[in-house]
Amino acid sequence: MYEDKTLVCKECGKEFTFTAGEQEFYAERGFVNEPQRCKECRDARKTKIKTQKEMYTTTCAACGCEAKVPFKPREDRPVYCSECFAKMKNEE
Repeated sequence: MYEDKTLVCKECGKEFTFTAGEQEFYAERGFVNEPQRCKECRDARKTKIKTQKEMYTTTCAACGCEAKVPFKPREDRPVYCSECFAKMKNEE
């Protein structure tokens, strides 16, 4: 039903293949737009976004160790380091 398509990356201008398998994946997920960037540019964009996130330093409410979190901690809510958070999640 699907055939490979050649698309042009809006970021770098290179041609890339939107494979039949990728098209099927998009259809299964209900995506209506074709990708506009090649894999390399998509990956670079994701990396850039991840490195731009501001990290906040706080104290873990369970163990007292320093914890870095991607959100601004509030005084009225406890914040946990990744290890304590994982332990709590496993106990549920």
